[in-house]
Amino acid sequence: MRIHSKGFGDAPRAITVNYNGETVEGQAGDTVASALIAAGDPALRVAREGDKRGVFCGMGVCAECTVMIEGKGESLACMTPAMDGMVVDSAEPRLDLPSLDEGASLPESTLTPDVVVIGAGPSGLAAAAVAAEGGLDVILLDERGKLGGQYYKQPAPDFDLDEQRLDGQYQRGRALIERARASGVRILDRAKVWGAFAPDHIVAASPVERWVIRAKRVVLATGAYERGVPMPGWTLPGVMTTGAAQTLSRSYQVSPGQRVLVAGNGPLNMQVAAELAAAGARVVALVELARPAQVTNALSVATMAFSSPGLIADGAKYGLALARARVPMITGSAVVRMTGDENGVTGAVVAQLRADGTPIADTERSFDVDAVCMGYGFLPSNEIARMLGCRHSWDDSLKTLVVERDADGRTSVPEAFVIGDSAQVHGAKVAQARGIIAGSSIVAELGGASSSAHASELSAARRNLARNLRFQNSLNRVFAAPVLTIELATPETTVCRCESLSLETVARGVDELTSSAGASKRVSRVGMGKCQGRYCGPVVVALSAERSGNPVDERSGFAPQVPFKPTPISVIASPEQ
Repeated sequence: MRIHSKGFGDAPRAITVNYNGETVEGQAGDTVASALIAAGDPALRVAREGDKRGVFCGMGVCAECTVMIEGKGESLACMTPAMDGMVVDSAEPRLDLPSLDEGASLPESTLTPDVVVIGAGPSGLAAAAVAAEGGLDVILLDERGKLGGQYYKQPAPDFDLDEQRLDGQYQRGRALIERARASGVRILDRAKVWGAFAPDHIVAASPVERWVIRAKRVVLATGAYERGVPMPGWTLPGVMTTGAAQTLSRSYQVSPGQRVLVAGNGPLNMQVAAELAAAGARVVALVELARPAQVTNALSVATMAFSSPGLIADGAKYGLALARARVPMITGSAVVRMTGDENGVTGAVVAQLRADGTPIADTERSFDVDAVCMGYGFLPSNEIARMLGCRHSWDDSLKTLVVERDADGRTSVPEAFVIGDSAQVHGAKVAQARGIIAGSSIVAELGGASSSAHASELSAARRNLARNLRFQNSLNRVFAAPVLTIELATPETTVCRCESLSLETVARGVDELTSSAGASKRVSRVGMGKCQGRYCGPVVVALSAERSGNPVDERSGFAPQVPFKPTPISVIASPEQ
């Protein structure tokens, strides 16, 4: 379903894609995923047990949207541009896939910049721009084809845009992207970092080139991905993260479905529901795990209003959009199961939850849907930082690792800085301020040029950081809710999406002899799939901690491994090897 937001003019030119032998209409600028979802085809990959899967993360993490292009290899539909006349087929479990020959003859070069920044979201763009403006040689890598990250995601360039009517989020992103380009940063897009052996030994590849990067400083701004919450039906096509839905709508003007239910915890869900409703989608309900409107939150709301009145105004705007569209908001509740068939989700059941995250009997409500968008918070993308040996600590309240760093973002590895949501999830405003601070610190360390303008910007960034941290901490109190892992799963629920392993199967692999994530992996194969344990990892950590009685620390989960994401062996091996 195509939708239309303010600032978007005429639709791009039409294209066609051949999908499983049928002609599907799309438009220039689409990804394969956005074209197929707009046409009502959410089912993509065929999983090990024969069930179909569709877009889930929308950002190249989960590999659930794997398809075959032109009968060769496997590609992620959410990351692959759709081309007129392209032949696309559902990917099926098999070992004899014809190779795309990716990497077989890619040229490799060694780059020696002062600074390499990995990730082109708010923090990475800001750090790269500041460092380059300070006279340093800076390389910026991002695995997507467009800059901006998940927060500043931009419209496909094929749209006829009215720049003045685009919302503030688009405009701020465009300004930051242009600043980075103007600063002289060398930008490598569609560049996947597949290994990090030392701060001065980063390896990456794009579809046309390979690099060994030996920089004096590395800045990790790899962002975060949404926490998966296993429950019956969560692998059905049409069930996706809120971030995936926002990418579809903000970048491609595509709704995830005709009847959409948005559920989870946090303000992003409210924003996405409001934007979908305002653009013409039918949002049947917004289900929030917290109870943000309760009286006890009054002081926190006042602190938020004082710290960032603009963000409070945005929240009021989203609330008004939901009211105009008559979208019911159900608080203290969650989707507890979904129903459907191989073609996609058709129903969602919502129930109230106790403080421990378990459903309350006799509180269920059912909704007819063809898409469910779920956002239960974020987990830092920290595999590169962990591989480099940066120290992390366990935050039990958030059930996630947090990198240890100083006020400038410097980690226990002096040459490595970690900023933005990859360090700790605090949102785009905090991330951008930390990017400016980290970039300024590196300029000073490496003897770059300073100016009164940069000094003023640094002072402002430190003030903005303190102010927005106050806002974020108050926001977290307003949206305080149980952090869900397996509370909604039944023994039959798939918890390892890649390997199609049920909770019962995974739990059998965790006992007194296999009380670590690595040991349980060897027993049940949990975490051995393409997402490398990013979604099943929290389940295994929770089970291991419960059964062993050992406290969770930075070694409790799956160890980071090279390659960080699926990478053809022809990319990894040099021609000489």
